[in-house]
Amino acid sequence: MARPDKAAAVAELTDEFRSSNGAVLTEYRGLTVAQLRQLRTALGDDVNYAVVKNTLTKIAAKDAGVDSFDSLLEGPSAIAFIKGDPVTAAKGLRDFAKANPLLVIKGGVLEGKALGSDEISKLADLESREVLLAKLAGAMKAAPQQAVSLFAAPLSQAARLFAALQDKLPAEAAPVQDAVADEAPAVQDTVEAPAEASTEEAAPADS
Repeated sequence: MARPDKAAAVAELTDEFRSSNGAVLTEYRGLTVAQLRQLRTALGDDVNYAVVKNTLTKIAAKDAGVDSFDSLLEGPSAIAFIKGDPVTAAKGLRDFAKANPLLVIKGGVLEGKALGSDEISKLADLESREVLLAKLAGAMKAAPQQAVSLFAAPLSQAARLFAALQDKLPAEAAPVQDAVADEAPAVQDTVEAPAEASTEEAAPADS
């Protein structure tokens, strides 16, 4: 890759780190192009799952202030840049990895906090934003006074996730409070994924 192309790739990756509220690093060794396409579809429009080069990603992560990936960037790497609900993204990655063990979840970062693979698994066990909103709607219908009190003391989404990871599962009242958290940032431009040569050929290994 020519120097100008490398600089452009680093700049694009840096922007992805900065514009995402979370990122999960995976190893995809042995997965076919068709399986990678299936994973991208499963993760949806709020997640950009991009195959990356380790050397360029290390530079981009450092530029973006992310230092938790350095020791994990080995072998064929791909990163799920999360623009929407991190719980939904974590569920999608976990479920795909269960069905396709060749996908290895190595670690991640959420709102600047480093997460290990076990913490990402715990994150996947939490209730999604849609479920929390449904609970809030139920609370408003059943007890308007309770709903007013929930709006009076909202908690940020990041605070809810970190607290839940700390305690494994939040108290029943906490998820309802957190359903009034701010919307996730809008989807940004994504890093262009490599061309797909065949639905049956193995995905290329990056280093």
